[in-house]
Amino acid sequence: MKLSTLSSVKKVLFSLEVFPPKKDTSVNVIYNTLLGLRGLPVDFISVTYGAGGSQVQKNKTCEIASLIRSNYHIEPVSHLTCVGSQKEDIAASLDALQENGVENILALRGDLSPDRQPTEDFRHAVDLIHFIKEYAPQMDILGACYPEGHPESDSLEEDFLHLKEKVDCGVSHLITQLFFDNAYFYSFLEKARQKGIHVPIEAGIMPIVNKSQIERIVSMCGASVPHKMATYISRYSDNPAALRDAGIFYATEQIMDLLENGVDGIHLYTMNNVEVSQRISSSIESIIAAKNAAR
Repeated sequence: MKLSTLSSVKKVLFSLEVFPPKKDTSVNVIYNTLLGLRGLPVDFISVTYGAGGSQVQKNKTCEIASLIRSNYHIEPVSHLTCVGSQKEDIAASLDALQENGVENILALRGDLSPDRQPTEDFRHAVDLIHFIKEYAPQMDILGACYPEGHPESDSLEEDFLHLKEKVDCGVSHLITQLFFDNAYFYSFLEKARQKGIHVPIEAGIMPIVNKSQIERIVSMCGASVPHKMATYISRYSDNPAALRDAGIFYATEQIMDLLENGVDGIHLYTMNNVEVSQRISSSIESIIAAKNAAR
């Protein structure tokens, strides 16, 4: 089912993100993750390209997305990055996804690296969106957005100009980068609506369950760490079980606040952690069901 159709019949969506195994690891290792997630009340599962966006990783993404659809009967959303790609590369990826019944694409530029730079065909995510609309117009396109601003943008105003361009080109659903302070999301959402961006915007939430995770995430995406979260990390950094429980509690509390303030959906960055996903899902399942029943 196309996500645009799903969004039209549900007030609040709940979705998960998983990632393929590392480069030299068999795709079989993700089966246990998917088995653990099976039965959770999710509307879709997105599958990343994994590290590097190599052809091997692209194939794994397609394989996992197909598995989610055929074996678990959950709608998949495949990430598709374009950095370093030519049009024929993207066309081949789209062909493979369509052959496997994948109807929804999260269109991204992808991370830059010394050996992965933009090509003339695709300098930005909007170039990829244009190409998908022309080559595979029947597919639904999702886009990413950044409540605290894209790390490479000079200002939030510039960010909104690019975001509006992506939506005008055909993006029908947005998922935010992770954030830990809901105030940034509410401010972002208000400004997005003022700019004429009226597609559903799902809030991206990542439970922080170990100290190294927060250090890596903050350095990667620049998300602000509120005092309450910093206190949890400092207090329980030497107690892994307590820190995991505190991280799950913080994320659940964050999600509850978003739900009570009318968020379009919750997108949980699972880090392939089944236990964390199950615990958070069980805490919010009835709340989301009640909100959808009251639509």
